[in-house]
Amino acid sequence: MAMPSSTRTLCCDVFVLHNNLNSLCFDYDLTVTTMVEIFLRFERLTTRIALIAAVVMLIISVTLGFYQVLTRFLLDQPSTWSEVISRSAMIWCVFLGAAAGFRGGFMMSVEVIYRLMPARRLIWLEGLIALCCAIVLLVLVYYGTAMAIRVKTQMLSGLGVSISWAYAAMPVGAVFALISVVGRLLAQATGSERIGPDDSELPEEQLARQGKAGGEASSIVESGAGSGANPGLAQREGGVRQ
Repeated sequence: MAMPSSTRTLCCDVFVLHNNLNSLCFDYDLTVTTMVEIFLRFERLTTRIALIAAVVMLIISVTLGFYQVLTRFLLDQPSTWSEVISRSAMIWCVFLGAAAGFRGGFMMSVEVIYRLMPARRLIWLEGLIALCCAIVLLVLVYYGTAMAIRVKTQMLSGLGVSISWAYAAMPVGAVFALISVVGRLLAQATGSERIGPDDSELPEEQLARQGKAGGEASSIVESGAGSGANPGLAQREGGVRQ
């Protein structure tokens, strides 16, 4: 018996809709992966800028501190401006350098927690840590900005410059650190970086399981649209092979 034309048309429409949904899911996967890569490149750039600026501020602080000692004890004519600049430069150095500290995972950690938790759940632990860090950094951004605005009428002694330039280190450094925290978590979730402390601080068996878990986390992130994207991806890959 021949299939009615209306039923045949409906089946064709359903098939076309299914292919379109698979295509959208596949495009969504590519979009998510591309956005993650772009953000990680942006994060690497901002962290590098923050680290270079921190090094410059450290050099300025140390140089002016040495100059202050020379003028005070050798020339017996203490400088009135070098100490203020040295102190302000050190403040900027600390807050800008925090971004590289967060990104490299150099902050203090409770290693026993990493040893006790299963490797598959380490990414959730890192997510919880990143969330706590993000909350603290957002508080620093908010109150640091408010504080810098509140003291803008006060001047640095001996310079005649607003003290807000020194307080601005708090929100600016917190923004750089926040970008680094998110970038570190994304790199670990996609399997680009190992989860947890240094390799030598974890047992070899856990490191092996951790590497396997990192690959699973990467596959989860890259399949952002869910299981519905697999058929379309398989069809496209099949078409390319053919």
